[in-house]
Amino acid sequence: MVIDYASPGIFTTLNADQLPLIAGLPTDPVEICRVVRGIVIHPFEAATLSLPKERLAEKDLRPASAIVGALTRLDAAPLEVQRPAHLRVVGTCRHFATLSCALLRVRGIPARARCGFATYFAPGQGIDHWVTEYWHAGERRWVRIDSQTLGGDQVARPEDLAPGQFLTGGEAWTLYRRGEIDPDTFGVAGTTHAWGVAEIRGNAIRDLAALCKTETLPWDEWGRMTASYEGKTGPDYDLLIDEVAATCAADSVEAVDRLYRSADLRVPDEVR
Repeated sequence: MVIDYASPGIFTTLNADQLPLIAGLPTDPVEICRVVRGIVIHPFEAATLSLPKERLAEKDLRPASAIVGALTRLDAAPLEVQRPAHLRVVGTCRHFATLSCALLRVRGIPARARCGFATYFAPGQGIDHWVTEYWHAGERRWVRIDSQTLGGDQVARPEDLAPGQFLTGGEAWTLYRRGEIDPDTFGVAGTTHAWGVAEIRGNAIRDLAALCKTETLPWDEWGRMTASYEGKTGPDYDLLIDEVAATCAADSVEAVDRLYRSADLRVPDEVR
């Protein structure tokens, strides 16, 4: 197996001195993800707390080890201890998904973050979002779980998202190419500019990287992504995204790894 989803990756490896903090973690995958819901807070929620401005920079942390480090500087309790809102790390949906991956993997549970769009936040829209998948050995399938919304009412069963409730970037791209969705209804909540075809392209590439255990920030750009956002790419780039979407959908780790090695698609060292 080229990609081992049960072992930590570049952004999901905890430091040795952080391992005692996870000794009390649950063993059930859903309960592990529920722990993350108690230690990360989304920037939209954090905006109501009057936190020091410098705390908002926590959303730019990439490695799980840095997220845990920021958390324990606020409160040194073990991770399974739910913090009050003001003592949680400020993080986007990507933080919820990536930290969930880190904790699942440290328990030896195959897990991966997925980048795409949720269809349950706003009627008729696909909102930029990240979720986690873990491998359910008994059912022989990947289960999509939204750690950010566990315990909330945004979606009926965030612990096992139904088909279509979350679309990876590649899945959204395929629907767009088939003429089944309006790309202008897919984008980033709270913005007026970050909508449309380029957003779908970008999330397709970020999803490929996440499948290769490199869970970038939602706004990281590399290869021809910036040119795509500026409307400067052509049909050849769209054909590349077709290949990305098809490869991710096929779920072959060998094919995913092989495609990711392309200079246009691989995350450069400076983004890591």
